[in-house]
Amino acid sequence: MTSTRPYQSYVYAYPHKTAYRPLGEHPAGRPPLSELWADEPKDALSLYLHIPFCEVRCGFCNLFTRIGAPDELTTRYLDALDRQATAVRDALGDEEPVRFAAAAFGGGTPTFLTAGELERLCDITEKRMGADLRAVPLSVETSPSTATADRLAVLADRGATRVSIGVQSFVDAEARAAVRPQHRSEVEDALGRIRDARIPVLNIDLIYGIDGQTEESWRFSLDAALAWRPEELYLYPLYVRPLTGLGRHRTAADAPDHAWDEQRLRLYRAGRDHLLAHGYEQVSMRMFRRAGVPQAGPEDYACQTDGMIGLGCGARSYTSSLHYSFDYAVEMREIRGIIDGFTATEDFSRAEVGRYVTGDEARRRHLLQSLLQAEGLVSADYRERFGTDPRADFPSELDRFAERGWLDGSADPGRLRLSPEGLAHSDALGPELFSPAVRAAMAAYEAK
Repeated sequence: MTSTRPYQSYVYAYPHKTAYRPLGEHPAGRPPLSELWADEPKDALSLYLHIPFCEVRCGFCNLFTRIGAPDELTTRYLDALDRQATAVRDALGDEEPVRFAAAAFGGGTPTFLTAGELERLCDITEKRMGADLRAVPLSVETSPSTATADRLAVLADRGATRVSIGVQSFVDAEARAAVRPQHRSEVEDALGRIRDARIPVLNIDLIYGIDGQTEESWRFSLDAALAWRPEELYLYPLYVRPLTGLGRHRTAADAPDHAWDEQRLRLYRAGRDHLLAHGYEQVSMRMFRRAGVPQAGPEDYACQTDGMIGLGCGARSYTSSLHYSFDYAVEMREIRGIIDGFTATEDFSRAEVGRYVTGDEARRRHLLQSLLQAEGLVSADYRERFGTDPRADFPSELDRFAERGWLDGSADPGRLRLSPEGLAHSDALGPELFSPAVRAAMAAYEAK
């Protein structure tokens, strides 16, 4: 068994936005979107719209979001989103059909918007971008306090196929410890409204590793979630990151906390085994799907292969050679400034901040995004894409993972797949696949 620390970084995109840089500093300058997308496949794009507002900010949250939206800020934000969508759709051109395979509204909390504003968000998606929301999977994130009947009715009517609600814990004391002000009764009422809306897929997010949490209280939250028979469950380890509510109270003496690592691993294994015993299948370290439930859309990381359009100041876009976005921050004052800048922008025709991802980086991204899924990587697919074999491209990394017992030695020889312990250590394995250049860029980023 390895002594590598299991909780280093949640790799949900590669490269991370802290490795992005202003493209005006790049020799090629700020590329026009029309040039970026000119030769890209456009028949299976993912579309993501980011709403950077929440009623409160949880103690563990380092997402790009601000508390509240004073002085009609949501109206100005949607106006800017409309301008951006128009510019992006123009940049995609009409030479070949543009088709979206999936759409998502994330944040922040998209349901921070009123029912009327959600209607407008859907109109921007359909009328400006040309995405048929009733014909493609549409996932929307929500919270207990904003999952109101009128908002959910709009989403159901406009074609939402999946709603993901951040519960984190059904134990009130644990929710308070995570600086998430909610009561179980409010959570249960929200879940009831989601089920009443008859949106096909319900996902519930839970967190393990909260201060004061025990195996018994963790089991209590799991069972409370299972009572709603959610089609999906995500189990997240708690992280305490800089500039977050919990992070401000942490000192150098608090880390590294090996006892906390062991607690989180223990709770992860207990949660994993409990869900497997109750008819769920593991899709990744975090994601579990109820057996027999069809896949609602592209799996995690698929958008990085097929191409993604991100709208909103916290959204990423992916082409085959460039990942781009707007500036990134965690500290509230910086986030407010970026949002204000976005709402004042008139010209969205060029990429602002990003990182070119070609050659070795593209191979790393493909290996990483595939290996962190329970089904693993099919070597033949990798060879077809890159003309090389992953074992030849990454011999030292894969040998190291095998020595630690993180690779499934019994798997099909044509497939690279993690063992159960490899999946448990996804947050250690993923960062080990970062390139030296990306590591250096992330290390040089000044957190703000």
